[in-house]
Amino acid sequence: MVRQRRKSGRKKSSGVAATLLALFLLLLIAAVAAGWLVYTPFGPESETFVEIAPGTSAIKIAHQLESAGIVRTRFAFDLVRSVKRGTLRAGEYRFDHPAPVTEIYARIARGDVYTKTVVVPEGSNVFDIATRLQQAGFGTAQEFLDKEARQTSLVADFDPSAKSLEGYLFPDTYHFSRNASPPQIAAAMVKRFRQAAEQIGLTQNVHGVVTLASLIERETAIDGERPLVASVFDNRLAKKMPLMTDPSVIYGLQVQRLWRGAIYASDLKRDTPYNTYLHAGLPPGPIANPGMRSLHAAMDPAKTDYLYFVAAGDNPQGRSIFSSTLEEHRRNVAEYRHALKKAGGR
Repeated sequence: MVRQRRKSGRKKSSGVAATLLALFLLLLIAAVAAGWLVYTPFGPESETFVEIAPGTSAIKIAHQLESAGIVRTRFAFDLVRSVKRGTLRAGEYRFDHPAPVTEIYARIARGDVYTKTVVVPEGSNVFDIATRLQQAGFGTAQEFLDKEARQTSLVADFDPSAKSLEGYLFPDTYHFSRNASPPQIAAAMVKRFRQAAEQIGLTQNVHGVVTLASLIERETAIDGERPLVASVFDNRLAKKMPLMTDPSVIYGLQVQRLWRGAIYASDLKRDTPYNTYLHAGLPPGPIANPGMRSLHAAMDPAKTDYLYFVAAGDNPQGRSIFSSTLEEHRRNVAEYRHALKKAGGR
């Protein structure tokens, strides 16, 4: 009887061991399968976009990724999420190569959304910006110009006389979503202008300051000269002298679609509201979008008696030449022409 009990005990022990071994093998197979699903690259070979709307649940995101062919199965994504326990961020994501689920999860957790970069240099006008947006794939340049002109309500609180957003599309590097519309793009640029204006304390006479700053921006790119250029314009305005600034004339021609790529003597006689040879005072509005340094110079011009200058852009020596009298200015112009001829100009 004792021997039979021992034999029965051996059978039970071997049965438990077999069960444990089978369970271990199942767990091992499950772990290998899970590892294969999570770490083996999968996904599209060509560009595929997935838009995750704000407030989308993690379960819905996993379904979206599976439906779009970004992950093999939503369960693999759910597994990684349950381990990582991070916050998934809304936005549009671009996938263009097979990747492990861990990489897909990490991108969405850190908000690596797809954007297009648009660089707006200081001194760009709406025509320049429209061209850059078209090159970046945001519709046609004309579409931006047409819709930008209608959004003056964005600046009505500080410039009720604005006829367009010229001057208020602040120069910066922008990152826009692929489907950003012209109104959204313009609103983002105006928002950036408001931030800059607040930073330098621009609250009074915004229209006049921005208009003057736009002239300064187009006349010199040398920081140290901006306050001096501002002083020339300020002194001429005080004496009711025409500003006689070519960039404003050029802008008037652009507005009327008459710009030929170079300024001619006949252009200086063409009567547009922006012709500062024919009309005294500031032009009716900004001619470009100035940066922070030109805005600051317009708010605080240098104290000088300068009334004339040869712009840096026109001088082979790369600097502006300032003068207080017409006679001195004529000498500077003669020297500039001599330097230009010596440098190989005409």
